[in-house]
Amino acid sequence: MGVDEVSAQREYFARVAQNYDGRTAEEFEHFFALSVLLGTLEFFNIESVLDVGSGTGRALRFLKSRRPDLKFRGIEPVDALRRVGHENGLSPEELTSGDATQLPFKDGEFDLVTEFGVLHHIRKPEQAVGEMLRVARKAVFISDSNNFGQGSKTGRGLKQVLNALGLWRIADLIKTRGRGYTESEGDGIAYSYSVFNNYEQIASVCDSVHVINTSASASTVNPYRSATHVALLGLKR
Repeated sequence: MGVDEVSAQREYFARVAQNYDGRTAEEFEHFFALSVLLGTLEFFNIESVLDVGSGTGRALRFLKSRRPDLKFRGIEPVDALRRVGHENGLSPEELTSGDATQLPFKDGEFDLVTEFGVLHHIRKPEQAVGEMLRVARKAVFISDSNNFGQGSKTGRGLKQVLNALGLWRIADLIKTRGRGYTESEGDGIAYSYSVFNNYEQIASVCDSVHVINTSASASTVNPYRSATHVALLGLKR
């Protein structure tokens, strides 16, 4: 993400900070993913969680209210969003400033590292995923969009063919008139992103990778083909 894009994105989130939770309250996919994650915490004996790009700390508050015995930490670069999180009960130590692409933590510092709807706002999400994998001791959990499962059946098929031929990035640049991103009042600056873009990167570090269709209305054998949103759990051990 260029400097201008970063600034524009952060200005957008600062502007909508006070109403941010209300705007995103109906995001079925992330709350479904959080509910799935709750079982993961117990099953894998997770004791510490880092949430990357926490916004107002919505995911942290959800998890903390159900597992107050765990250590939680979130990073968020936008001060206005952090202030809302602090007003809603998170301490300044639990929700701090930080950049997803340069995490200020040592290798394996947290049992689990998570993100919810952040990677599609980053031009080079592989940098953030690499940092998540670095500071995670046991697992990473990402809940984000799958652009290849969005749109009409014909549109999805075309995108999947272009991706298979290695032409999707070129097609996306043409579609966005060279910018490589779209900008809207509902989501600020967003890149055409799929969780599956980082599948091989995660699989190269983790012993196993588990994919969950979190779309509100999709019923599919292959989430890549028609699930608009996907959660992915990568287990190191």
